[in-house]
Amino acid sequence: MKNPTVEKLQIGVDSFAAVSTDPKISTSNTLSQLIERIERAEQVGLDVFGIGEHHRREFIDSAPVVILAAAAAKTRRIRLTSAVTVLSAADPVRVFQNFATLDLISQGRAEMIVGRGSFIEAFPLFGLELTDYDELFAEKLDLLLKIRENEHVHWSGKHRAELTGQGVYPRPLQDPLPIWLGVGGTPESFVRAGELGLPLMIAIIGGETRRFRPLIDLYRESGRRAGHAPDQLKVGVHALGYVAETTQQAIDDFFPGYAHSFTEIGKERGWSPVTRAHFDAQRSRHGALMVGNPEEVVEKIMEHSKALGGISRLSFQMDVASLPHEKHMQAIELLGSRVAPALRTV
Repeated sequence: MKNPTVEKLQIGVDSFAAVSTDPKISTSNTLSQLIERIERAEQVGLDVFGIGEHHRREFIDSAPVVILAAAAAKTRRIRLTSAVTVLSAADPVRVFQNFATLDLISQGRAEMIVGRGSFIEAFPLFGLELTDYDELFAEKLDLLLKIRENEHVHWSGKHRAELTGQGVYPRPLQDPLPIWLGVGGTPESFVRAGELGLPLMIAIIGGETRRFRPLIDLYRESGRRAGHAPDQLKVGVHALGYVAETTQQAIDDFFPGYAHSFTEIGKERGWSPVTRAHFDAQRSRHGALMVGNPEEVVEKIMEHSKALGGISRLSFQMDVASLPHEKHMQAIELLGSRVAPALRTV
């Protein structure tokens, strides 16, 4: 009998278009290699590929829709999404127009995950105040959803000029255009997603995955109370992960870059330097890291899906480990040939 917690589980990859640590790899080559990875993900049967949005020198994904459009022209089946669109720092009209255009180019394969972002560089860059962090997101999400529902929009708010019936074009091929809500660990965000009936993408990059179960239950209960059908309340997980032929190879490939990246980020956020003991704890049975051989990762995904009450999607983010292109391609191959098929036949 199939396990309902994994029967419809989609497997994908998220990328932040990290700048290569190899000085011989130019920024242009980095983007070319990223497009190759998206093509390979489709070839091996993965379901979705996401591009993040950052505005700092380590990443070149400040215009994710442009990257996704380039990938759309070279693919035919794989779904293409943001991971995430920093909606607080964007104009919802332009966000909708960009993704509607992507949807038309890709023949109905576009999605967006909208959130507030874990980095704050976009706020001063676009002349916004961090004190408006929560208010900006709530207001702009409201406008984005109204645009999705209505060709001609009537709306007013505090942080943008009002709309008095103007048309927003083009309209996407999909109706409605899929919009997921990207969240961290704030209960209010889970409640908001449930009340709006939006699918939920949770960034679980540390700690024990199962600790999110009460928040997911809160999301589902909020959605139920708002009258949304259970199958509308999808839950996805954005996870740091990597697969190799053997567990030891996966650890040897992933740990050095992971430790360096999180130690550097930690300097900005007051975290302690990453140790091997920390990494091993995160890679353990209940830890958030999805690092190991294909069979080990499949088992962990199944267990974590069950612990969370069933998930619909899991996307691997490998950029954090500063892996060479060839390692990314090998991992994508294993995800498509051994991880995704095993989950589909459980």
